[in-house]
Amino acid sequence: MVYSSLTSPENQDYCYDIKIAHLYGNLMNTYGDNGNVLMLKYVAEKLGARVEVDIVSLEDDFDKDSYDIVFFGGGQDYEQTIVARDLQAKKEALESFINENGVVLAICGGFQLLGQYYIEASGRRIEGLGIMGHYTLNQTKNRYIGDIKIHNEEFNETYYGFENHQGRTFLSDDEKPLGKVVYGNGNNQEDGCEGVHYKNVFGSYFHGPILSRNANLAYRLVTTALKNKYGSDIKLAAYEDILAQEIPEEYGDIKSKAEFE
Repeated sequence: MVYSSLTSPENQDYCYDIKIAHLYGNLMNTYGDNGNVLMLKYVAEKLGARVEVDIVSLEDDFDKDSYDIVFFGGGQDYEQTIVARDLQAKKEALESFINENGVVLAICGGFQLLGQYYIEASGRRIEGLGIMGHYTLNQTKNRYIGDIKIHNEEFNETYYGFENHQGRTFLSDDEKPLGKVVYGNGNNQEDGCEGVHYKNVFGSYFHGPILSRNANLAYRLVTTALKNKYGSDIKLAAYEDILAQEIPEEYGDIKSKAEFE
């Protein structure tokens, strides 16, 4: 049963409405990734939008016309195996949502499951939705763990985060990376790429969560969703006016906690 897990206060005036589908929010919520939903809500309210978040989980229908943003977090192999089976019933609606330029943020396992397949640590192959072209291989007795910095050339934006993943993801020719690695491992430690950007899908291995440290990306996701819904000519507050000071500049390029203790 789909249920609302988070809503904006009723005693405020809003110009817009944003509805977020949190896919498998009761299962795929590793490493504090639920904080991405809180950050989307925070930014949307700064922009004058009332927010409602629904948990869409096992055996629930995904109504693509009911949502403006989809968030799909990460999980362990056990949970991902369960989710992978259930996802097939949602494939057609999710594929339409993505192809109609719906906004999606997918982290780690969610990122992997939108692709063709991924190989578990045990070597078992788990089929993804196949909506996007990337695939994920495993590695033996190793994980990519640590601070990471990437640069997105298309938007001229830099993103900071913490990666923790065993999988090695390889993008297809029609996919762009979320950014080029400045330091860290990235998708596979081979091609210098991290994450994915396809239509309005943004995927990443950044945990922590990614949006709490990268308000510029949160602003991009929310404003894209609002323009999709209300038209590209709506007047929205500039990032510099409402969010530029949210993350102190001196915290941006921190490689370890010790540097600011």
